[in-house]
Amino acid sequence: MVNYPEITGKEKKIQEISRLKKDDYASISNINIDKVISTFGLALHMHQPTILSDSPDLKNADLINNIQYMLDHPDIGDNHNASVFLSCYSRMSNFIRDLVSEGKNPRVMLDYSGNLFWGLEQLKDRKVLDNLKLITCDSNYYRYVEWLGTMWSHSVVPSTPIPDIKLHILAWQQHFSSIFGVEALKRVKGFSPPEMHLPIHPDTCYEYVKALKECGYEWVMVQEHTIENLDGTGIRNPYIPHKLIAKNSLGDVETIAVLIKTQGSDTKLVGQMQPYYEAKSKHREDFCGKTIPPFVLQISDGENGGVIMNEFPPKYNSVYSEITTEGVVGMNGSEYLEFIKKIGIELKDFIPVQPISQNKIWKFFDKFYPGAADKAIEKAKDKYPGFNLDKASWTSDKNWVHGYQDVLDPINKLSAEFHERFDKDEVNTTDAVYREALLYLLLSQTSCFRYWGSGIWTDYAKEICRRGKEIIQRRKG
Repeated sequence: MVNYPEITGKEKKIQEISRLKKDDYASISNINIDKVISTFGLALHMHQPTILSDSPDLKNADLINNIQYMLDHPDIGDNHNASVFLSCYSRMSNFIRDLVSEGKNPRVMLDYSGNLFWGLEQLKDRKVLDNLKLITCDSNYYRYVEWLGTMWSHSVVPSTPIPDIKLHILAWQQHFSSIFGVEALKRVKGFSPPEMHLPIHPDTCYEYVKALKECGYEWVMVQEHTIENLDGTGIRNPYIPHKLIAKNSLGDVETIAVLIKTQGSDTKLVGQMQPYYEAKSKHREDFCGKTIPPFVLQISDGENGGVIMNEFPPKYNSVYSEITTEGVVGMNGSEYLEFIKKIGIELKDFIPVQPISQNKIWKFFDKFYPGAADKAIEKAKDKYPGFNLDKASWTSDKNWVHGYQDVLDPINKLSAEFHERFDKDEVNTTDAVYREALLYLLLSQTSCFRYWGSGIWTDYAKEICRRGKEIIQRRKG
């Protein structure tokens, strides 16, 4: 019997709660924006996939989190780091509370996948989540910490079936709320996409942004090289506010604020607190008739790699021991955008951008109609050698589609069967069959099942898909 994570059953309530946004951070910030020269933000991404337990027969294997597998098999690979990883998932609570007790002014943004939340719940000792609650729910600390939403099962958006994008977003919100409460969920305004992946296809990008906004998100983090100006040129100044323009085949438009992560080796830059030192070289800039501080942003894995494990803690504490509330300061994303709004700059004033390579697509649009984007993309492929839609992520040399058709086919078929069964009528999302089918649907789309190549990881995905289809077929019967 699967001990389900709380990912469904309260969709309408969660959407209503998530739309109740207000200036939660600027109003309680202790920073004087008029005396800020420049600012920087750090985000830590944490994830462990849900896999199948060590069993001779995958069909009978239990769903467990990879962190549990690492704890159970410390002699395999780098599994000896399991206890260190657990410490990393928890330690920001200690850092924040210690620095605040010393009168310091730390900041951090946290991005935890739903898989990891569930894995931490499955552990016998819940001390990691209990520790995180201290900085998430206590008003003495939550102005220093901003949680970022993400896809529940760490699914890369462009290769996620479009109807499932919103399911991931809502599942993460409900799961987060079940752990940290409704008030904490109201403060979740920014979105951190797995693998920093941005859909290039106009229709997918439109549905993605539309889903984010319907779920109450106000901004999304993007990587510098995954976007372009509307004329196809590169981003000129990633340190000031931009907005993503998402337009589909019908000419419908959705817009959302974006904060730009600059390029670079993520763990090394964050581990050494490079954004702080880069911010020290920046100054306030003229923008829309106002002067604003630039925002230097970086995100990296929060547990993976020697620099993050060992060098980040002393560097983080050292930097925040010298930062005050003026000059060069740390800020979280929503705090920064709320201050920009207080200065008098609105979303309409932000610099418009679009996903990389879309300019090549729009060149072949003569009018808007269903399927217009697909036809324009085919023309762009003929015109521009090497043009593709698969590489707008944290690294341009990683393809999440090519070579994985044996996994993507079962995933797409499972998704189609799921929606054929459950989209026909007013489904009861508290129903046990729906809940179990949704769980396997979301789990099948975890990026790790493709990131690590073929073998046991793709076998996990195919078995999860098989179980999902079996559940749906059982309901049909």
